[in-house]
Amino acid sequence: MVLNLQKIDVDEELDRLGSHVAEARRVFALPEAVGRRLDFLMQEFNREANTLGSKSVDARTTQAAVELKVLIEQLREQVQNLE
Repeated sequence: MVLNLQKIDVDEELDRLGSHVAEARRVFALPEAVGRRLDFLMQEFNREANTLGSKSVDARTTQAAVELKVLIEQLREQVQNLE
């Protein structure tokens, strides 16, 4: 049972998402070109969204992970226009 609870614990992923959001805000404030940095961050966001989806045991959580991935992909398209 403990192993199953560890598998579905998403605190670490949520913490990392929060860190990525903070880093994205910091990068947006930089005076130089930031496209490549943001593209890398989008990869990191996507990685966390994938992990959240794979750990999901609830339909609502799965749907939220899919929605997050859609939003990340939209951001990634915009980021690729930067630099």
